[in-house]
Amino acid sequence: MDPEVDGVFSILDTDLYKLTMQSAVLKYFPRVKVAYAFTNRTPHMRLTQEAFEWLKFQIDSLKNIYATPEEIEYLKLRCPYFSPAYLTYLSNLRLDPASQVSVSFSRLDDSDTGDLSISIHGLWVETILYEIPLLALTSEAYFKFCDRDWNHDGQHEKTYAKGQALLQAGCMFSEFGSRRRRDYRTHNLVIQGLCAAANKGEQKGWKGKMTGTSNVHFAMKYDIPAIGTVAHEWSMGIAALTDNYEGANEMALRCWLGCYGEGVLGIALTDTFGTADFFRAFSKPIPAITSASQGAIATLPSSTPTQAPGSLAETKSPLSAPLKSTDEEINTSKSYAQVFTGIRQDSGDPIKYVKVARDFYDSVGIVEKKVIVFSDSLNVDRCIEYKQVAEQHNFMPSFGVGTFLTNDFVNTSNQGKSPPLNIVIKLSHADSRPAIKISDNIGKNTGDSRKVSEVKGRLGYEEHDWKEGDETGRWGREGEK
Repeated sequence: MDPEVDGVFSILDTDLYKLTMQSAVLKYFPRVKVAYAFTNRTPHMRLTQEAFEWLKFQIDSLKNIYATPEEIEYLKLRCPYFSPAYLTYLSNLRLDPASQVSVSFSRLDDSDTGDLSISIHGLWVETILYEIPLLALTSEAYFKFCDRDWNHDGQHEKTYAKGQALLQAGCMFSEFGSRRRRDYRTHNLVIQGLCAAANKGEQKGWKGKMTGTSNVHFAMKYDIPAIGTVAHEWSMGIAALTDNYEGANEMALRCWLGCYGEGVLGIALTDTFGTADFFRAFSKPIPAITSASQGAIATLPSSTPTQAPGSLAETKSPLSAPLKSTDEEINTSKSYAQVFTGIRQDSGDPIKYVKVARDFYDSVGIVEKKVIVFSDSLNVDRCIEYKQVAEQHNFMPSFGVGTFLTNDFVNTSNQGKSPPLNIVIKLSHADSRPAIKISDNIGKNTGDSRKVSEVKGRLGYEEHDWKEGDETGRWGREGEK
């Protein structure tokens, strides 16, 4: 496909964790209806009417994309954790943006610009795939029509230099930039630059490694690993469905293991309701019911009526198991912290996080090296700094580098910073109940403010405000040099 093409033309042009979560939703929550809400954390950066009309057309065009036989075969071979039932479901799925996506434009007085509103609604198992393409398209619309003071010159070379710096410093990293990329062409140039740097690193014997990309389309196109496990959405949805925020982290972990089993997709995201609450759940023994079902029965979604008694593929998910473990389970079962390969840091102070994580693992007697994946607003210097701290605390650090790679531009007129949009789409409701995210930084709180306040009180959450966590300027401000 011509890299100059507009928009999104492959259903795999998304992050892997959207597919892994979709597979788990198909298994356990296939009839749950949800809603998503769009937020522009850089509200001064607005679309024009022309940009909005282009965006509307691109969103409508998502009805034309589907998983091709070649893409399904790729997933079957390279992502063996996907069940035959899920791959069959994905091959038959067609998006319906006309009924599932609402988009509007509120024009400001005496201006061609206005505020964008996007909402998504429908079955969770279907609408889960809209987030990444809608964010990528919104960013592309802005930089195609509203901010044109930039070009693609030097993007390959710039990314190649960043990749070399990370590899020479011994960093293990992957590309995480789908959602806020400037456009498809930029993303393509970035992957090419990183692959060239990785080849150079192998020739030079550098200790670092490019481990892959979160974008499944580019992983397939360039024959590199697709990287990802789970997003906040998984825990947010389960908490909203049950209104059991005290047990939500454990239920999310339990269902994940019930879908994929031990040793598969084993990086846990800790900050959905604050890392302190997550670690309380992470330390618990895993109930006997929480193991991935085996054989043909494991391919069935939870809505299928013909299942063996006791299988995790039956309608009752691991949510139905008691949260309080029996004495036998406490004595014989591994904990979630033992089973999961590691954890992901996505908000708050990374240095403090490493120390808290080390204290946690020490407190539960885990001495083996675990992985920490850093994924919050990274650049080369931060990766190197966090690597040193993580290794000093006996962790294996890895880095998911996103916007710094796929939307790092300067204005052609003055060589000042051309900052990216900071936009997000988050789950807002599940079965009409509000869905929220608290995180480890107040700037990343998401959802109904009353529910956020209520849950903070229920969990005994301690407020955090990281001085470098200003969401309006995470990757620089207009004109900075």
